[in-house]
Amino acid sequence: MLSTVEFDFEWQTPAVSVERVVAELRYGRPVLIDDGSRQTAVLALDAVAPRLYDQFAAAVENRHHLLLTAPRATRLGIEGSVDVSVPLSGTSFFRASEMAYALGAEKPELWRPADPLASLSTELARLALLLPAMVHADVTGQTGRFASCTRITPDEIAMSAGARQKFEIVARTPVPLKGMGMVDFVVFRGGLAQKDQIALVVGKPDVERPVPIRIHSSCITGDLCGSLKCDCGDQLRNGLKLLKRAGGGVLLYLDQEGRGTGIGAKMRAYGFQHQGLDTIDADAELGLYEDHRRYEAAVAMLSLLGIRNVAVYTNNPTKIAALKAGGIAVESRAPVTGRVTAENANYLRTKTIRAGHMLDLDSLKVAG
Repeated sequence: MLSTVEFDFEWQTPAVSVERVVAELRYGRPVLIDDGSRQTAVLALDAVAPRLYDQFAAAVENRHHLLLTAPRATRLGIEGSVDVSVPLSGTSFFRASEMAYALGAEKPELWRPADPLASLSTELARLALLLPAMVHADVTGQTGRFASCTRITPDEIAMSAGARQKFEIVARTPVPLKGMGMVDFVVFRGGLAQKDQIALVVGKPDVERPVPIRIHSSCITGDLCGSLKCDCGDQLRNGLKLLKRAGGGVLLYLDQEGRGTGIGAKMRAYGFQHQGLDTIDADAELGLYEDHRRYEAAVAMLSLLGIRNVAVYTNNPTKIAALKAGGIAVESRAPVTGRVTAENANYLRTKTIRAGHMLDLDSLKVAG
């Protein structure tokens, strides 16, 4: 006779709810955001097929709208720096897509400031690594057609932030690296979607003193393929050398491709850069802000390594602020530089002038 085993597990935590909603959006299915008094059905335009877009329009009786974030609205000539909603009745999937993220799209004739639930859907898009062009409709009192859809509340979205700080070490092993000797690779698992993050421990850092560290976000094009459009590969390798020169330290390698937007959005932005836009304007055309990265994982990883005081190798003041906000004492800061080339000089200037990175503009001249 089979016995029944009861698992002591919370199946419906806020983090689980967010992960389920994110998965639905990536599969091109609608979800419901429910604040108790109002219900908004949302669909990610970036993930949906034209046929499902048309089905959604029919289900909401053509009362659907397109959410455009403040950066995208500004690029289309809508003043005010707020998210806006554009009515989509009679608008095809292809016209909606053009309005959402095509270069040179016309300013919509009708629009209104987006309501809070519609704007909240862009956070779900960010977590799903989708462009924040969300098709939405108020279905309050008419949710029968969406009864099988996954629901989430604003409180669950807000409370899930705590999950980004929960990690555990699942593996640690030395790996010989060219020019570095043995470096410990420490694998951490956790956060939303239980991603694996990596710390490279160089030497034997003394955690009783400020530990030299670098936070490095993944860059497939630069780190792996040697892209000349950025200095990421140089920063990765030079950062490791600086840690070794300092007598030991930790490089946190975070899975945050494209400044947290994902490889798909990054490649789309690269396409706009080839047409003359800088990196920030290219992202804005896609509805993205200049930097979507988060650093709760970095704080959690340092804490698990017993590190509370650091000396940071970075040019980015946002990383320093995030460490301090997470309770990590930042004792000092030193720059990390790469080779300035004809291909990356404008990118580096943009990071300095528009994103506030701490680089010397005079040093960003291509050597003759």
